Amino acid sequence: MAQQRPQYSQYVFNNYLLNPALSGIENYTDVQAGYRSQWTGLQGAPVTSYLTINAPLGSNFINGDASEMPEGAGGQDPSSRSYTQYYQAAEPHSGIGFTLVTDQAGPITQTNIDATYAYHIGLTSNLNLALGVSAGAERTNLNTSIITLETAFDPAIDDANGGQWSPDLGVGVWAYSSLYYIGASVQQVLPQNLYYTAKNSIDQSKSVPQYFFTAGYKFFLSDDVTLMPSFMIKEINPVPLTYDINAKISFRDIFWIGGAYRHDDSFGALAGFNINSFINVGYSYDITTSALNTVSNGTHEIVISILLNNRYKVTCPQHQF
Repeated sequence: MAQQRPQYSQYVFNNYLLNPALSGIENYTDVQAGYRSQWTGLQGAPVTSYLTINAPLGSNFINGDASEMPEGAGGQDPSSRSYTQYYQAAEPHSGIGFTLVTDQAGPITQTNIDATYAYHIGLTSNLNLALGVSAGAERTNLNTSIITLETAFDPAIDDANGGQWSPDLGVGVWAYSSLYYIGASVQQVLPQNLYYTAKNSIDQSKSVPQYFFTAGYKFFLSDDVTLMPSFMIKEINPVPLTYDINAKISFRDIFWIGGAYRHDDSFGALAGFNINSFINVGYSYDITTSALNTVSNGTHEIVISILLNNRYKVTCPQHQF
């Protein structure tokens, strides 16, 4: 009873992982690398690594102001209250990107390689809408050498060696302003039969669509301190509906701390540091609350973000909160 795609604690640091509509949302090239070790101490527990790259197209957006507002507005911090009150929707533009995700859980390794595209438009003077699509390939591999069988031959996995390639498709929509965002996406739009079940079995293993809905809002506690609560709902048949609740406090564009709760699974502590206009770092630690807490030492996740072609030298994302 689990999702087929990996889960993340720091998706709030990189929503692009779950929604291709964020391709090119910033006016710099965003490169992020992440590593997640879930339920450490438990043999065969999931381990996830990923690399994402996305960048905008269109000179009107790339050469525009870093936060899409009139020249001279606000103070020194592009995320301050004085700046956001003058926020204007981004110029229409496209974004492209690339994702590479490898997830290993026990004997099963799943690798997804996808290219993404999104188009961003202004719905109103201060509200943007982006539509995105991801397309690529998925490789599923079953390491039969670490599986103990009752008999030497099992027809369910007799052709498992060598792995299986299948097409991968996802879609997403993302609405965003200076103070809030609302997004929805679907991964694994094209269900695929998986090879590690006997072909004539009535319980044929299949990949299934995975639905995500998320939203967040930024509250100014002062001109320099913001609080952003957010949530995500995941619907994956036949898994019970699950949800995440998060809260993040940011001090200007220097650092942030936060907490997270995943229903019937874990509590998490998160922190991020915007070291300079080239590199950011985020880290989270999850405390398992399910029955696995008797054998698990928690979950670690680290994300490193590189800001390339950052002509305005911003030290944190301007449109991803």
